[in-house]
Amino acid sequence: MSVTVYSKPACVQCTATTRALEARGIDFDLIDLTEDAQAMEMVQGLGYRQAPVVVAGEAHWAGFRPDMISQLG
Repeated sequence: MSVTVYSKPACVQCTATTRALEARGIDFDLIDLTEDAQAMEMVQGLGYRQAPVVVAGEAHWAGFRPDMISQLG
């Protein structure tokens, strides 16, 4: 399953999310929403207005969600 984290610079929840994924040994792609307009449109199309947004297979969520991360690994 591919995991993508859409983040913004200086985002505490984004850092917490990527650290939690790394701690579990889960590979992920990191996309900076401030540098990728198409990614920003996609995230907003999913209905999200905050970072990070994590897309893991069919699942997606916003914010630091250790409960969701624990289900990935």
